Amino acid sequence: LVSLSAQSLRRILFGGTFHVFNYEWRKSFFQFREPDSELSYALETDRFQGGARAIQMVVQARIIKHLLFIRPSVSDRWTLHDVGQRDQEKALAAALSDSLWLAGQEASATVTLVTEDYCITPHLDYKMDNFTERLQLFTFSKKEDVRKFILDHIQCEEGHGVILFLYSLICSRTVDALLNLLLTGKATPHVFNGTLYFDEDGRPLEHPLQGVLSRSDVGFLHWSREQMDRGRLPQVGSMLKTPRFPVWICCINSSYSVLFSLNRSLLSDWRMEHLFQLYYYNGDTHSHHWEASSRHSDGEPEKKFPSLEMTIRTKWAGAVVDWNNILPFY
Repeated sequence: LVSLSAQSLRRILFGGTFHVFNYEWRKSFFQFREPDSELSYALETDRFQGGARAIQMVVQARIIKHLLFIRPSVSDRWTLHDVGQRDQEKALAAALSDSLWLAGQEASATVTLVTEDYCITPHLDYKMDNFTERLQLFTFSKKEDVRKFILDHIQCEEGHGVILFLYSLICSRTVDALLNLLLTGKATPHVFNGTLYFDEDGRPLEHPLQGVLSRSDVGFLHWSREQMDRGRLPQVGSMLKTPRFPVWICCINSSYSVLFSLNRSLLSDWRMEHLFQLYYYNGDTHSHHWEASSRHSDGEPEKKFPSLEMTIRTKWAGAVVDWNNILPFY
């Protein structure tokens, strides 16, 4: 990595070369829970609700997709229980390579690793972080080569794995909207379908707004109590609501999590939607129960039901949610 590239990376992320990653980012990496356990499919995440956790949850969604629907199986269906360490590593490599390959528009991908050598010397226009200055870039033109390289260097991701992945995404393709880049390979800050040419009053926009143009492997659902109260809840389009696999990133009250089904037919057979089971993981294994507000809740579903239920109903309008003997949360 040359000096100019290091400065460009910092400008893309922070708008300048004097800002550095905070403690939350620096300590975030991709670490599975105990192998061969009930939660062996799950990544450990910090309780801080920041950008690093959002990226971890997107990778978690792709890990679930791989474990349930992609990896070879001797039986009809895999489960998420009792995933061994080697399968954990393979799933992580597949999830990371999937996203990087999409970011490179399915033509190439770049992986960044930290080396001992510095590519930049201290100067007044750049604040050192002892990390960006030691990056080495590896570019590949075949997706399988990306996956194998990541799998071979999976231990190198420890310590700064989320930052390395973020830098790899940017080097694969410079972006402004990382979440949609992760989901679809398209860098757009909007979640509606297609292109918007007119505003809410029907007036032509000076610059049309680009939304999501195609379905992705993993979907996206969004709900916010605060935005709902202000009448400013963004409408997620069907392209993101109906992915190829029944796995959704959820942004609920600015916190990221994953919702998924074991049944892929849920997205292709309308009869499956009459009664189906969903699973939810937000990285937090502690118990946080929800209680209905007793004030001003009459006739207002968004105040009578947990936020997770309201999120589910953005995909399945009018759905009745049975919490399966679990106290409602979120």
